[in-house]
Amino acid sequence: MARIATDTVTMSCVEHGSGDNVVLAVHGNLGCANWLDLVLPLLPPGLRVIAAEWRGCGDSDKPAPAADHSNYSMAVHARDHLALLDALGIRKCHLYGHSTGGIIASHMLAMAPDRFGKVLLLDPVTPLGLQLAPGQVDVLTAMKNDKDVCFAGLASAAPTLFRPETLAAGQVPQFAGTASAAQRAVFRLLVEKTRLLSDGVWFGTPHNLALEWASGALAEKMPKMLQEHLVLYGAMDWWIPREHMDVMVQKLPKARLELFPSIGHSMNLEQPSLFARIFSDWFRG
Repeated sequence: MARIATDTVTMSCVEHGSGDNVVLAVHGNLGCANWLDLVLPLLPPGLRVIAAEWRGCGDSDKPAPAADHSNYSMAVHARDHLALLDALGIRKCHLYGHSTGGIIASHMLAMAPDRFGKVLLLDPVTPLGLQLAPGQVDVLTAMKNDKDVCFAGLASAAPTLFRPETLAAGQVPQFAGTASAAQRAVFRLLVEKTRLLSDGVWFGTPHNLALEWASGALAEKMPKMLQEHLVLYGAMDWWIPREHMDVMVQKLPKARLELFPSIGHSMNLEQPSLFARIFSDWFRG
């Protein structure tokens, strides 16, 4: 994993492949580059994928959060990723965003529309933002402080890897028999990496997503986001409302929604082969 000094922060990233067909991959909240560990080896070598890590995540710099979490806003994350492209000498590329990486990607489109080609979004937080759910901060605090709670919380992001009856409140999630050894190993790694996040990510992200929801400023810009968008949504997603997908594809001029009834929030973990095929076809097509 490389660490790249930019004009904003030093960011870590993993690269796959080479060539001029470049995709910048933006992970979701509580995430890191390892969310693509099962996918990258399945992608063609002629597709150069840069899986970057937000400030506060993985091996990237972790600035102390401001009292109002303003230095961990979605716009700040977007500017960090644009600065990373500058540092790497990449003038134009495609964009992939998972979960909260979706709204970061949308900010990038609004800031620098000429720099991006196609966009692929996986169960994204849309430009609408998200309302802060009652008790959400308490849940995140418990996840941060307790490894078992963190394991259970992240299990809800990839529900098909677990036996359904063990995902109920108060239960310890148990892997399903269909979960491969590689899926289990990567999931356990993600739990360990999640517990190392900055408080600016743990608590700044929900705060700033709620501000996006209240403002509506980014959502108003959707009609001007002219890039082709492919939006993938798992119908078993417990994190992002389906109706947000419908609003987004209605407002974006060139967007298509594909639904997957037997997948949750994280096709990249739950069905990596399927996701790699879609990813490759979209960005090579």
